[in-house]
Amino acid sequence: MMQLVLTVTAVVLSLAAGGAIIRIARGPSLLDRVLAADVLLAILGAALCIDMAVNRHLNNLMLLVAVSLIGFVGYLCDLALRALQHKLTPWAEGTGLS
Repeated sequence: MMQLVLTVTAVVLSLAAGGAIIRIARGPSLLDRVLAADVLLAILGAALCIDMAVNRHLNNLMLLVAVSLIGFVGYLCDLALRALQHKLTPWAEGTGLS
């Protein structure tokens, strides 16, 4: 039963990672690419958690914390980029620089 669950989660995470990589490659805007990179980090964190649960160890815990912090900082940078674009858009429209 455990092998079936592991196989299903591996397939689901692989499909999700493939979709995120496609979005990073094709994303029409920088924000789409940043969000897809955050999703890819979350998938990596989920894979590390599954590995720790299946093998019953905590060897990847520090790596999981590092991946989570990188994802959090990436999310904050994404918010700052969105705020900056929202703030600059009315100015750029009025000056012909858009």
